[in-house]
Amino acid sequence: MTAIESKDELLKPLVGQAPRKYEILYLELLMIMYIHIAALYGIYLAYFSATWKTLIFHYIMSQLVTLGITAGRHRLWSHNSYKAKMPLQIILVVLSSMTYQYSVIHWVRDHRLHHRYCDTDADPHNASRGFFFSHIGWLIVKRHPEAMRRGKAIDISDALANPVLRFENKYALPIAVTFSLVLPTLVPMYFFGENLSTAWHINMTRLMCNLHLTFSINSFVHLSGARSYDKQFSGAQSTFWSILTLGESFHNYHHTFPWDYRTAELGNNWLNPCTKFIDFFAWLGWAYDLKTVSVDMAQSRARKTGDGTDKWGFKTK
Repeated sequence: MTAIESKDELLKPLVGQAPRKYEILYLELLMIMYIHIAALYGIYLAYFSATWKTLIFHYIMSQLVTLGITAGRHRLWSHNSYKAKMPLQIILVVLSSMTYQYSVIHWVRDHRLHHRYCDTDADPHNASRGFFFSHIGWLIVKRHPEAMRRGKAIDISDALANPVLRFENKYALPIAVTFSLVLPTLVPMYFFGENLSTAWHINMTRLMCNLHLTFSINSFVHLSGARSYDKQFSGAQSTFWSILTLGESFHNYHHTFPWDYRTAELGNNWLNPCTKFIDFFAWLGWAYDLKTVSVDMAQSRARKTGDGTDKWGFKTK
Protein backbone atom coordinates (compact mmCIF):
# COMPACT_ATOMS: atom_id res chain seq x y z
CA MET A 1 0.00 0.00 0.00
CA THR A 2 1.48 3.33 -1.08
CA ALA A 3 1.35 6.53 0.90
CA ILE A 4 -1.50 7.71 -1.31
CA GLU A 5 -3.44 4.48 -0.74
CA SER A 6 -3.89 5.01 2.97
CA LYS A 7 -6.55 3.11 4.85
CA ASP A 8 -8.77 6.21 4.94
CA GLU A 9 -8.40 6.57 1.18
CA LEU A 10 -9.38 2.94 0.56
CA LEU A 11 -12.43 3.26 2.77
CA LYS A 12 -13.87 6.15 0.77
CA PRO A 13 -16.97 5.33 -1.29
CA LEU A 14 -16.24 3.84 -4.68
CA VAL A 15 -17.75 5.82 -7.52
CA GLY A 16 -18.30 4.39 -10.98
CA GLN A 17 -17.43 1.04 -12.54
CA ALA A 18 -14.27 -0.05 -14.30
CA PRO A 19 -14.36 -2.11 -17.52
CA ARG A 20 -15.48 -5.63 -16.65
CA LYS A 21 -13.08 -8.46 -17.30
CA TYR A 22 -13.65 -12.11 -16.44
CA GLU A 23 -10.79 -14.51 -15.76
CA ILE A 24 -12.16 -17.99 -15.10
CA LEU A 25 -10.88 -19.99 -12.12
CA TYR A 26 -11.00 -23.46 -13.65
CA LEU A 27 -10.53 -25.47 -10.45
CA GLU A 28 -13.47 -23.68 -8.77
CA LEU A 29 -15.51 -24.10 -11.95
CA LEU A 30 -14.86 -27.86 -12.00
CA MET A 31 -15.75 -28.19 -8.33
CA ILE A 32 -19.05 -26.37 -8.77
CA MET A 33 -19.85 -28.39 -11.88
CA TYR A 34 -19.19 -31.63 -10.01
CA ILE A 35 -21.41 -30.64 -7.07
CA HIS A 36 -24.30 -29.90 -9.43
CA ILE A 37 -23.90 -33.07 -11.50
CA ALA A 38 -23.62 -35.19 -8.34
CA ALA A 39 -26.61 -33.36 -6.83
CA LEU A 40 -28.76 -34.14 -9.87
CA TYR A 41 -27.93 -37.82 -9.49
CA GLY A 42 -28.74 -37.43 -5.80
CA ILE A 43 -32.23 -36.18 -6.72
CA TYR A 44 -32.71 -39.33 -8.80
CA LEU A 45 -31.58 -41.51 -5.89
CA ALA A 46 -33.88 -39.63 -3.53
CA TYR A 47 -36.83 -40.88 -5.55
CA PHE A 48 -35.67 -44.41 -6.30
CA SER A 49 -33.15 -45.50 -3.66
CA ALA A 50 -32.85 -43.42 -0.49
CA THR A 51 -34.81 -44.21 2.67
CA TRP A 52 -37.23 -41.69 4.12
CA LYS A 53 -35.03 -41.54 7.23
CA THR A 54 -32.12 -40.28 5.12
CA LEU A 55 -34.28 -37.62 3.48
CA ILE A 56 -35.59 -36.40 6.85
CA PHE A 57 -32.05 -36.38 8.23
CA HIS A 58 -30.83 -34.14 5.39
CA TYR A 59 -33.85 -31.85 5.60
CA ILE A 60 -33.17 -31.26 9.30
CA MET A 61 -29.49 -30.81 8.56
CA SER A 62 -30.21 -28.22 5.86
CA GLN A 63 -32.26 -26.18 8.33
CA LEU A 64 -29.49 -26.36 10.94
CA VAL A 65 -26.94 -25.27 8.33
CA THR A 66 -29.11 -22.28 7.44
CA LEU A 67 -29.28 -21.28 11.10
CA GLY A 68 -25.50 -21.61 11.38
CA ILE A 69 -25.00 -19.23 8.46
CA THR A 70 -27.69 -16.73 9.38
CA ALA A 71 -27.37 -16.58 13.16
CA GLY A 72 -23.62 -17.14 13.16
CA ARG A 73 -21.65 -15.93 10.19
CA HIS A 74 -24.11 -13.21 9.29
CA ARG A 75 -25.82 -11.71 12.33
CA LEU A 76 -23.25 -12.54 15.01
CA TRP A 77 -19.82 -12.29 13.42
CA SER A 78 -20.32 -10.09 10.35
CA HIS A 79 -22.50 -7.45 12.02
CA ASN A 80 -21.89 -7.95 15.75
CA SER A 81 -25.63 -7.48 16.19
CA TYR A 82 -25.50 -9.55 19.37
CA LYS A 83 -22.91 -11.35 21.47
CA ALA A 84 -22.61 -15.09 22.14
CA LYS A 85 -20.94 -17.12 24.83
CA MET A 86 -18.42 -19.81 23.93
CA PRO A 87 -20.84 -22.81 23.79
CA LEU A 88 -23.14 -21.02 21.32
CA GLN A 89 -20.20 -19.87 19.21
CA ILE A 90 -18.95 -23.45 18.93
CA ILE A 91 -22.42 -24.67 17.95
CA LEU A 92 -22.69 -21.97 15.27
CA VAL A 93 -19.22 -22.73 13.88
CA VAL A 94 -20.08 -26.42 13.57
CA LEU A 95 -23.47 -25.76 11.97
CA SER A 96 -22.10 -23.24 9.47
CA SER A 97 -19.27 -25.64 8.56
CA MET A 98 -21.80 -28.20 7.30
CA THR A 99 -21.75 -26.37 3.97
CA TYR A 100 -18.29 -25.25 2.96
CA GLN A 101 -18.27 -21.49 2.32
CA TYR A 102 -14.65 -20.78 3.21
CA SER A 103 -13.72 -19.92 6.79
CA VAL A 104 -15.84 -17.65 8.99
CA ILE A 105 -13.14 -14.95 8.94
CA HIS A 106 -13.04 -15.03 5.13
CA TRP A 107 -16.87 -14.87 5.06
CA VAL A 108 -16.94 -11.91 7.46
CA ARG A 109 -14.46 -9.92 5.38
CA ASP A 110 -16.44 -10.52 2.19
CA HIS A 111 -19.75 -9.61 3.79
CA ARG A 112 -18.49 -6.39 5.34
CA LEU A 113 -16.96 -5.51 1.96
CA HIS A 114 -20.34 -6.15 0.34
CA HIS A 115 -22.13 -3.79 2.74
CA ARG A 116 -19.55 -1.04 2.49
CA TYR A 117 -19.30 -1.07 -1.32
CA CYS A 118 -22.64 -2.59 -2.33
CA ASP A 119 -23.17 -2.75 -6.12
CA THR A 120 -19.72 -1.38 -6.98
CA ASP A 121 -16.59 -3.09 -8.27
CA ALA A 122 -15.38 -3.56 -4.70
CA ASP A 123 -18.47 -5.63 -3.86
CA PRO A 124 -17.41 -9.31 -4.18
CA HIS A 125 -20.82 -10.33 -5.60
CA ASN A 126 -21.71 -7.03 -7.24
CA ALA A 127 -25.37 -7.29 -8.28
CA SER A 128 -24.93 -4.64 -10.98
CA ARG A 129 -22.87 -7.19 -12.94
CA GLY A 130 -25.97 -9.28 -13.51
CA PHE A 131 -27.91 -12.10 -11.92
CA PHE A 132 -25.54 -14.96 -12.77
CA PHE A 133 -22.48 -13.11 -11.49
CA SER A 134 -24.07 -12.14 -8.17
CA HIS A 135 -25.52 -15.61 -7.68
CA ILE A 136 -22.61 -17.93 -8.45
CA GLY A 137 -20.42 -16.42 -11.15
CA TRP A 138 -18.33 -14.42 -8.67
CA LEU A 139 -17.01 -17.69 -7.26
CA ILE A 140 -15.65 -18.95 -10.58
CA VAL A 141 -13.88 -15.83 -11.84
CA LYS A 142 -10.92 -13.91 -10.52
CA ARG A 143 -11.91 -11.22 -8.06
CA HIS A 144 -12.07 -7.64 -9.31
CA PRO A 145 -8.89 -5.67 -8.39
CA GLU A 146 -10.95 -3.11 -6.45
CA ALA A 147 -12.46 -5.86 -4.30
CA MET A 148 -9.02 -7.28 -3.54
CA ARG A 149 -7.47 -3.85 -2.93
CA ARG A 150 -10.21 -2.47 -0.71
CA GLY A 151 -10.75 -5.74 1.09
CA LYS A 152 -7.35 -5.29 2.73
CA ALA A 153 -8.63 -2.17 4.51
CA ILE A 154 -11.80 -3.74 5.91
CA ASP A 155 -11.57 -3.99 9.69
CA ILE A 156 -11.97 -7.60 10.85
CA SER A 157 -9.83 -7.22 13.97
CA ASP A 158 -12.71 -8.43 16.14
CA ALA A 159 -12.97 -11.67 14.18
CA LEU A 160 -9.19 -12.17 14.20
CA ALA A 161 -9.17 -11.71 17.99
CA ASN A 162 -11.82 -14.38 18.51
CA PRO A 163 -10.16 -17.69 19.57
CA VAL A 164 -13.03 -19.80 18.20
CA LEU A 165 -12.78 -18.14 14.78
CA ARG A 166 -8.98 -18.29 14.75
CA PHE A 167 -9.13 -22.04 15.39
CA GLU A 168 -11.78 -22.54 12.70
CA ASN A 169 -9.77 -20.44 10.24
CA LYS A 170 -6.58 -22.43 10.92
CA TYR A 171 -8.30 -25.78 10.38
CA ALA A 172 -11.01 -24.62 7.96
CA LEU A 173 -10.46 -27.35 5.36
CA PRO A 174 -10.46 -30.40 7.68
CA ILE A 175 -13.39 -28.96 9.66
CA ALA A 176 -15.40 -28.35 6.49
CA VAL A 177 -14.58 -31.78 5.03
CA THR A 178 -15.53 -33.49 8.29
CA PHE A 179 -18.85 -31.72 8.88
CA SER A 180 -20.01 -31.07 5.31
CA LEU A 181 -18.84 -34.27 3.58
CA VAL A 182 -17.67 -37.10 5.84
CA LEU A 183 -20.20 -37.15 8.70
CA PRO A 184 -23.30 -36.43 6.54
CA THR A 185 -22.28 -39.41 4.39
CA LEU A 186 -21.40 -41.80 7.22
CA VAL A 187 -24.52 -41.18 9.34
CA PRO A 188 -27.00 -42.47 6.70
CA MET A 189 -24.71 -45.41 5.95
CA TYR A 190 -24.34 -46.45 9.58
CA PHE A 191 -27.81 -45.65 10.95
CA PHE A 192 -30.12 -45.89 7.93
CA GLY A 193 -28.47 -48.64 5.88
CA GLU A 194 -27.63 -46.56 2.81
CA ASN A 195 -24.84 -47.62 0.48
CA LEU A 196 -21.92 -45.25 -0.12
CA SER A 197 -23.16 -43.97 -3.47
CA THR A 198 -26.64 -43.08 -2.22
CA ALA A 199 -25.38 -41.51 1.00
CA TRP A 200 -22.76 -39.45 -0.84
CA HIS A 201 -24.97 -38.18 -3.65
CA ILE A 202 -27.93 -37.33 -1.41
CA ASN A 203 -25.52 -35.23 0.65
CA MET A 204 -24.38 -33.48 -2.54
CA THR A 205 -28.01 -32.57 -3.19
CA ARG A 206 -28.33 -31.13 0.31
CA LEU A 207 -25.05 -29.26 -0.09
CA MET A 208 -26.15 -27.77 -3.42
CA CYS A 209 -29.48 -26.62 -1.95
CA ASN A 210 -27.78 -24.96 1.02
CA LEU A 211 -25.32 -23.17 -1.25
CA HIS A 212 -28.04 -21.86 -3.54
CA LEU A 213 -30.10 -20.63 -0.60
CA THR A 214 -27.13 -18.51 0.51
CA PHE A 215 -26.47 -17.35 -3.06
CA SER A 216 -30.13 -16.34 -3.50
CA ILE A 217 -29.72 -13.52 -0.99
CA ASN A 218 -26.93 -12.05 -3.15
CA SER A 219 -28.90 -12.40 -6.39
CA PHE A 220 -32.70 -12.81 -6.26
CA VAL A 221 -33.10 -10.53 -3.26
CA HIS A 222 -31.04 -7.78 -4.94
CA LEU A 223 -32.96 -8.16 -8.19
CA SER A 224 -36.44 -6.79 -7.47
CA GLY A 225 -38.94 -6.13 -4.72
CA ALA A 226 -40.06 -3.42 -2.33
CA ARG A 227 -37.47 -1.01 -0.99
CA SER A 228 -39.51 0.28 1.90
CA TYR A 229 -36.68 1.79 3.95
CA ASP A 230 -34.11 3.10 1.47
CA LYS A 231 -34.74 3.06 -2.26
CA GLN A 232 -31.04 3.65 -2.96
CA PHE A 233 -30.18 0.12 -1.79
CA SER A 234 -30.63 -2.68 -4.32
CA GLY A 235 -31.43 -5.11 -1.51
CA ALA A 236 -35.20 -5.61 -1.44
CA GLN A 237 -37.95 -7.29 0.59
CA SER A 238 -38.93 -10.87 -0.29
CA THR A 239 -41.46 -12.93 1.64
CA PHE A 240 -40.78 -16.01 -0.49
CA TRP A 241 -37.02 -16.03 0.06
CA SER A 242 -37.42 -15.08 3.71
CA ILE A 243 -39.40 -18.28 4.26
CA LEU A 244 -36.75 -20.39 2.55
CA THR A 245 -33.80 -18.70 4.28
CA LEU A 246 -35.40 -18.60 7.76
CA GLY A 247 -35.73 -14.81 7.80
CA GLU A 248 -32.73 -13.50 5.86
CA SER A 249 -34.52 -11.79 3.00
CA PHE A 250 -36.03 -8.68 4.55
CA HIS A 251 -33.07 -7.23 2.78
CA ASN A 252 -33.90 -3.57 2.33
CA TYR A 253 -34.43 -3.30 6.06
CA HIS A 254 -31.17 -5.15 6.68
CA HIS A 255 -29.09 -2.89 4.44
CA THR A 256 -30.68 0.13 6.10
CA PHE A 257 -30.20 -1.15 9.67
CA PRO A 258 -27.46 -3.81 9.49
CA TRP A 259 -26.87 -3.77 13.26
CA ASP A 260 -30.38 -5.07 14.12
CA TYR A 261 -30.00 -8.71 15.20
CA ARG A 262 -33.44 -9.54 13.76
CA THR A 263 -32.55 -8.25 10.24
CA ALA A 264 -36.29 -7.75 9.85
CA GLU A 265 -39.11 -5.38 10.64
CA LEU A 266 -40.97 -5.49 13.91
CA GLY A 267 -44.04 -7.68 13.91
CA ASN A 268 -42.61 -9.99 11.26
CA ASN A 269 -40.86 -12.61 13.35
CA TRP A 270 -43.31 -15.32 12.31
CA LEU A 271 -41.32 -15.34 9.07
CA ASN A 272 -38.04 -15.16 10.94
CA PRO A 273 -37.16 -18.45 12.72
CA CYS A 274 -33.54 -17.34 12.99
CA THR A 275 -34.60 -14.51 15.30
CA LYS A 276 -36.51 -16.99 17.45
CA PHE A 277 -33.39 -19.17 17.51
CA ILE A 278 -31.33 -16.27 18.86
CA ASP A 279 -34.12 -15.32 21.28
CA PHE A 280 -34.08 -18.87 22.67
CA PHE A 281 -30.37 -18.70 23.40
CA ALA A 282 -30.84 -15.21 24.89
CA TRP A 283 -33.40 -16.77 27.25
CA LEU A 284 -30.84 -19.49 27.99
CA GLY A 285 -28.21 -16.82 28.70
CA TRP A 286 -25.86 -17.81 25.87
CA ALA A 287 -26.78 -14.80 23.66
CA TYR A 288 -26.82 -11.27 25.02
CA ASP A 289 -26.51 -7.56 24.10
CA LEU A 290 -29.07 -7.97 21.33
CA LYS A 291 -29.15 -4.78 19.24
CA THR A 292 -32.46 -3.56 17.79
CA VAL A 293 -33.96 -0.60 15.98
CA SER A 294 -36.91 1.27 17.47
CA VAL A 295 -40.24 1.48 15.69
CA ASP A 296 -39.94 5.29 15.52
CA MET A 297 -36.51 5.10 13.87
CA ALA A 298 -37.70 2.54 11.32
CA GLN A 299 -40.81 4.56 10.45
CA SER A 300 -38.89 7.83 10.22
CA ARG A 301 -36.28 6.33 7.89
CA ALA A 302 -38.97 4.76 5.70
CA ARG A 303 -40.74 8.11 5.32
CA LYS A 304 -37.52 9.91 4.40
CA THR A 305 -35.77 7.48 2.07
CA GLY A 306 -38.15 4.59 1.31
CA ASP A 307 -39.97 3.96 -1.95
CA GLY A 308 -43.38 4.56 -0.37
CA THR A 309 -44.37 0.92 0.06
CA ASP A 310 -45.86 -0.05 3.41
CA LYS A 311 -44.62 -3.59 3.76
CA TRP A 312 -43.74 -5.73 6.79
CA GLY A 313 -43.26 -3.93 10.01
CA PHE A 314 -45.39 -0.86 10.54
CA LYS A 315 -48.84 0.43 9.72
CA THR A 316 -49.65 3.90 8.43
CA LYS A 317 -52.46 5.86 10.03
